[in-house]
Amino acid sequence: MGELQKRWVQAVPFVFVVLWSTGFIGAKYAGPYIEPFHVLLIRMLLTLMAFGALALVLKSRWPSPVQAMHQMVTGFLVHATYLGGVFAAIEWGMPAGVTSLIMGLQPLLTALMSWQLMGETLRPKQWSGLVIGFIGVALVLASGEQGGQFEVEWSTMSAAIAALVAISVGTLYQKRFGGGTDLITGAFYQYLMTAIAMAVLAFSFETGHIDWQPELIAALLWMVFGLSVSAILLLMLMIREGESAKVASYFYLVPPLTAIEAWLLFDETLNLMGMMAIGITVLGIYLVLRRA
Repeated sequence: MGELQKRWVQAVPFVFVVLWSTGFIGAKYAGPYIEPFHVLLIRMLLTLMAFGALALVLKSRWPSPVQAMHQMVTGFLVHATYLGGVFAAIEWGMPAGVTSLIMGLQPLLTALMSWQLMGETLRPKQWSGLVIGFIGVALVLASGEQGGQFEVEWSTMSAAIAALVAISVGTLYQKRFGGGTDLITGAFYQYLMTAIAMAVLAFSFETGHIDWQPELIAALLWMVFGLSVSAILLLMLMIREGESAKVASYFYLVPPLTAIEAWLLFDETLNLMGMMAIGITVLGIYLVLRRA
């Protein structure tokens, strides 16, 4: 492996985190103009077109029926249930910060599942890093202004917990069953399943009103090409090449980075506590990833 290629491989997780963190920013731009399941449906349909074109241009190898079914299961878990659960929890009254905090449990849950189900081992220092990383995420969210109280409803908690479990199980499922599948065509089947699920949700629970404004179009284009194409291909590559717990630990960096982006783009508060919390989160990631 050449030096340039080696550096690119090392940079992949951090490029992924930067791209993934912009998902909340894109949703914030799109939110005033479209309902959540409809924006996800349109995003998935555009993404299917993009991956179909990529597969034709690159002459990608299409999976067998069994492999395609595995990819559709991954899509249902990692995309449909995760995104649908997060959007539903927020739509039904759970503050975005609280939802993010629940999603912040993902690296710990994935590590526990990979330890129990897949035999992956973590050293005590790495377990400490996972806990420290979660504390950092919690402090990042606590440093922001939550803007009042909310009432815990069974429906909102169920949606958030479903999203958390789905992306954790989906990561392990893809690691176990998706290793021999082409990334491009595998992602196509993942998004096909997601589009079907979003269509059912959108036409069952929403009015379908859309206010086509430049901000919505720009947000959709970014969510398709920046997130659904670029970020997801990097995530699938990381899952295929790395240990599940280590891959999941990078998600700890998403809330701090999102906080910085919101501070730069929307003048949201980033105080001293928030900056210290970001440092704690980075320390946790370092402990998880260090070799010695």
